[in-house]
Amino acid sequence: MTPFHLAFPTTDLAATRSYLEGVLGFAVGRTAARWVDFDIAGHQVTAHLVDSAADLPTNPVDGRAVPAFHFGLVMDWDDWQALADRLEQAGTDFRIEPTIRFREQPGEQGTFFINIPGGAVMEFKTFRDMAKLFATQ
Repeated sequence: MTPFHLAFPTTDLAATRSYLEGVLGFAVGRTAARWVDFDIAGHQVTAHLVDSAADLPTNPVDGRAVPAFHFGLVMDWDDWQALADRLEQAGTDFRIEPTIRFREQPGEQGTFFINIPGGAVMEFKTFRDMAKLFATQ
């Protein structure tokens, strides 16, 4: 897969870097006074310092208020569960706690959302069958 690039705003670049690097374990690439590149599963994700961040709009999904802007990572089922367990044990305040959606249906998936210091939101998800990543039924 060709790596993609994604940039997101943060109001606290140091706290964002500390969390993504120290808690989630993402490697840091190039940096400057107002941005930091991260290696997230081989993709270039850049945090850009902004002076303020507006409230994130949300959309209702399965009765939850999912932030309209978020980014994340699709992981192997066991790795996703291990990360969810590690973050729960660390006392993470989940934006949306780990849950399984579409149980025993095509596209069965685990998902959780976390707030990143500085205002961004990340989703981590997994699929029981990765071949069903884009399943419509």
